[in-house]
Amino acid sequence: MSKNLADLIAVENARVNIRTWIKSFSYTKRLLVGESGDPWESASKFLTYFSQAQGLLKPDVAVIEVGELFDAWLLRNQSIKAELTGKRKRSYPLRKLLEQSQPRELLAEIIEAVLAQLRGQLPLVLSMPSPGYWLCRANRAAGRDDAAPDGDSIEDSAIYLADLARSVSSAAVGGLLLEESFPDIDLGSSDMELYRPLINVAKHYRWPLALRMGAGKAVDNSALQEIDVLIGAGKFPHAGSAQGIDVTNVVFSGEQIPELCPTQFYFLDIPKESKPEHVLEILTKLKSA
Repeated sequence: MSKNLADLIAVENARVNIRTWIKSFSYTKRLLVGESGDPWESASKFLTYFSQAQGLLKPDVAVIEVGELFDAWLLRNQSIKAELTGKRKRSYPLRKLLEQSQPRELLAEIIEAVLAQLRGQLPLVLSMPSPGYWLCRANRAAGRDDAAPDGDSIEDSAIYLADLARSVSSAAVGGLLLEESFPDIDLGSSDMELYRPLINVAKHYRWPLALRMGAGKAVDNSALQEIDVLIGAGKFPHAGSAQGIDVTNVVFSGEQIPELCPTQFYFLDIPKESKPEHVLEILTKLKSA
């Protein structure tokens, strides 16, 4: 039986069963397939990369970076960019990108292969840019300006992400992670209510929903209270049954590692150019802190 992220999240008066959640794609890609390599060309090629990365870092949560899959597919299929600019509606490029059948089929194949490799030992979480951030990235890919999207466009994007998540609902996915932490894009405060279509899909399939917060704050509303796991480096809002303390800057600058509360775990985003021996030293410290 495949694990669910809910199995590792604390219930009342219990400790979370996650010690370290690692974001490592840019680092492990450089290390294992090279700067110009593409682990997303096929499910078998990705599984080879994934297995090596898991063996190298031994994380507590297995993650597939869905946004990276679509980025890589778009690089291999430059002609599709013309379709992304077909209409002026700001959410149109993301809609056209996410409805492409080839990357959807590849994602389903990769999920199936990874789940077979994991054998239920770890939960498999699908990580993707949040609706607002993926909207900006899709517009950049289409050659459009960086104007901040409005609420309607973000809500439309949440619908497209929800449809993508629904397309793999038959697989034993263990949770979803939405990433708000992209330093090159500033959308201000995040309103989870605009993500309602995606929240509803996660609830329907019993997928715990995690949010990695960026520099901006999250609007304190009922939708925020439905997020199961919050990840960040700053002050947390009063939501989430588990919290990931982003210690990336702390550990790579040599500062003291903070202690964890029972409902907390460490989150580490490994910089691409990190040296392997330094990374392993840091992971050892986090596991024994």
